[in-house]
Amino acid sequence: MTQTQAPLKIIPLGGLHEIGKNTCVFEINDEIVLLDAGLAFPTDGMHGVNIVLPDMTYLRQNRHKIKGMIVTHGHEDHIGGIPFHLKQFDIPVIYGPRLAMALLEGKLEEAGVADRTELRTVGPRDIVRIGNSFFVEFIRNTHSIADSFTVAIRTPVGVVIHTGDFKIDHTPVDGEFFDFQRLAEYGERGVQCLISDSTNSEVPGYTPSERSVFPNLDRVFAQANGRLLVTTFASSVHRINMILELAKKHGRVVSVIGRSMLNVIAHARTLGYIKCEDDLLQPLHMIHKMPDKNVLILTTGSQGEPMSAMTRIANGDHPKVKVREGDTIVFSANPIPGNTVAVVNVIDKLMMKGAKVVYGKEQGIHVSGHACQEDQKLMIGMTRPKFFLPVHGEHRMLVKHSQTAQSMGIPAQNMVIINNGDVVELTESSIRVGDKVAAGIELVDASRSGVVNDKVLKERQQLAGDGVVTVAATVDAEGRLLTKPEVHLRGVVTTIDHSELNTKIRNVIEFVLRDRWTDFARSFGEGPLEIDWTGLQTQIEVELRRMLRRELQSNSLLVFLLQSVEEQKATSRGRRVEAIAS
Repeated sequence: MTQTQAPLKIIPLGGLHEIGKNTCVFEINDEIVLLDAGLAFPTDGMHGVNIVLPDMTYLRQNRHKIKGMIVTHGHEDHIGGIPFHLKQFDIPVIYGPRLAMALLEGKLEEAGVADRTELRTVGPRDIVRIGNSFFVEFIRNTHSIADSFTVAIRTPVGVVIHTGDFKIDHTPVDGEFFDFQRLAEYGERGVQCLISDSTNSEVPGYTPSERSVFPNLDRVFAQANGRLLVTTFASSVHRINMILELAKKHGRVVSVIGRSMLNVIAHARTLGYIKCEDDLLQPLHMIHKMPDKNVLILTTGSQGEPMSAMTRIANGDHPKVKVREGDTIVFSANPIPGNTVAVVNVIDKLMMKGAKVVYGKEQGIHVSGHACQEDQKLMIGMTRPKFFLPVHGEHRMLVKHSQTAQSMGIPAQNMVIINNGDVVELTESSIRVGDKVAAGIELVDASRSGVVNDKVLKERQQLAGDGVVTVAATVDAEGRLLTKPEVHLRGVVTTIDHSELNTKIRNVIEFVLRDRWTDFARSFGEGPLEIDWTGLQTQIEVELRRMLRRELQSNSLLVFLLQSVEEQKATSRGRRVEAIAS
């Protein structure tokens, strides 16, 4: 490398110290390539928020450098953010596998941004050129969704391999084997840096094959005498394929509930990743006419999502499916960290309605889609990287993955553990953490169009935690309170008598009007009195908040409405004009 050769910048905007919203930027010679752009789901404190996205300020500021995007696979935490980002900046071209591109195409059309990019499908070992600095080869791997890739990115400073999400599955359901040979060839020629999935880095041993779930589901299906209801991740194409295969084996027809599940199955059937006869799939109104032993309902809601079909069934809110004695309900998924409480609540409600619920790791009806420690060692051993960068995981997972890499002979000084927004600078001889770019979060509300800023989120948290106090007062042009303030409390817990609180609120308003009126009402020469109603309202709000915090011992949200009545003497009819200051 010459001294003038710029370093390759690797900038993760999401996916570190967390699970979800995986987004990574590669930048060199004023050219940017994005790798994935996912979303995450809100925590309990994010009231009214549907989707969590990474802060894309850096890409908005550098949109002129963006040459294209690489998509590794079709999970929401890798492609779900793309429609939202395309509303802010163009991406000239997006390369990715067939299933991911089919799912993404529908998302872009629905969001009205299909014209902001060009989707191009790639296959195993396809090589694409992006800009002048990047050549990307797509290498087949195995994961919990069909059509998943590891990528080898050839750059001016050397080859960077990004594993994407992966597991080592020697008996894949779809027969698409991990391309170990191609990875080993890169390892033989020299890999400058390996960027690798850390999700299961704390788990010793090997991740079981997806095929290992089949006999356990077969056993559960065979023991079910009534209806079967099965929930799993909508994107788990291999799992869905096995469920449909077992339904046919056990003489059951399948009805699918949930928009995302229907969407994935439709695309996967078109592309050949799910194979079943048309008559195996039946609408809900048809299966109600069939014996229970011949019915299987496949649904979303394995994570206890509030509006999902399985949660609505558990709550008794679903219009077409009610739980009955004798139903067997199968949760073929483990809770994502943070969802455990929601999932067990749904399971409890289903059990209380008389259903037999099959769930838990000991049942063997779910396996992870991510590599455990021995699989991670195999990846490192095949690629033999000079430098190592663990990604896709919480902090302890990144640390553990780095320790595994050290056990494989990579020196500690040749790896870095970073946060979202850190700029990793990679050269032929070094890896270091340089500057930092903006890397917070952007929250999208239930409308999926409006961004919830920090102020709005704080107000929602106040409403949920301490309720709201609404105060309305009317003041005339001479600074007199004309009527008793109108006070309403919603969700506020207090031992103070309501009339006593009303009196305290009135006293505060009268105090401000008496002591501060001249600060906001002034006349200039012979001109009329000019009143700063907005300033007055703000001052009253400050004093009211201080009093409410003291008296209620809480941080309730205050909504204060000031109505002013100004005498207009210039008109012949002497009428009153009312203005509301907000």
